[in-house]
Amino acid sequence: MCRTVLRDGRTLLLTATVRPRANRADVKCVVPGAPALGERMAEVVRLARLTEARLDSRVQLVLGIDGAPQEGERNWELAAVLADRMARGAWRPPRGTGEVIALGWSDAWQLGRVDGYDAPPALPDTGPDMGPDIGQSTSARRELVLGGAGLPHLGALTGHADPGGSVSSVRTWFPLHSGGINDTLAWVEVSVAPLAADAPLPGADEEDTIAVPGVDAAAQLAVRQALAGARHGDGRGLGRWRTAVRFSEARFTGASYQLALVMADRLARGRDFVPRGRLIATGSSTAWHAGQVDAVDGREAKLALILAEAAAGDRVLLPGAWHDALPPGWAGALRAKGASFACVDRVGLI
Repeated sequence: MCRTVLRDGRTLLLTATVRPRANRADVKCVVPGAPALGERMAEVVRLARLTEARLDSRVQLVLGIDGAPQEGERNWELAAVLADRMARGAWRPPRGTGEVIALGWSDAWQLGRVDGYDAPPALPDTGPDMGPDIGQSTSARRELVLGGAGLPHLGALTGHADPGGSVSSVRTWFPLHSGGINDTLAWVEVSVAPLAADAPLPGADEEDTIAVPGVDAAAQLAVRQALAGARHGDGRGLGRWRTAVRFSEARFTGASYQLALVMADRLARGRDFVPRGRLIATGSSTAWHAGQVDAVDGREAKLALILAEAAAGDRVLLPGAWHDALPPGWAGALRAKGASFACVDRVGLI
């Protein structure tokens, strides 16, 4: 259990328990009447776990909160991360602590960073916990954890270095075509952190090490399968990483992001050369384990969007099947902007 205090002074209790996973989701968050908050809570927990060296995919975390913070309230984020770690034994508060109270938020939990906290009207007292009888105290004291200067990163919980130093994050872009003014270049970000040599436990597979917070279950499965498949062709790709994947646009359909995803993963793991500018890619595959790149729908619209958005130094990767169908003048116009492109049939050194 872990408490937090909101900007308006309310105190909320977060309760975390673990149970055998039994083919269920790794994290389940229960927030009555606020499903969006439950999704965000699960996202925070999954991203923060990226900075842990050891992986145990055999348990499910069930996390609940006894009230609903107002929109924009974020002090509960650090409390959720600590409740998760205490329930799994990944962190233990100092000896003699009776209750942990945590206030903090982050825009980069996947790096283990804690940016700060929103100050309530008054910080809670850190004196002894009160016993069941009024006026009766116990010897255990409250532990107050404040994000920011008090706890700049999660490694400080155990006296370790900033875990963000071991996380490699890369963004690539892909054309998101919806047939109108909302067409845009969206990004996918892959963050990888090395696993300890003995980290994967018996029964764990590559997909268990990949977290995709913020998207629906079908998209999570597709991302995990694509990355796990693409790593099969990499002699040093499997069983070595914990991975978090984020999208700038969480709600989309289709699989044309997959080449951008695979390339972001390869760049983050040092398996390909980084372009001077952005890497923009579109393509999918029915055989990522063989490195195969297949064509996707919407060729004309996506090529037009890429040409309009490309800038000097950008590198564009397209399916090899598009090579003979590029619009007249498209390649020259792209090069005139200072960008380059290649049509590829397989992923490797591109």
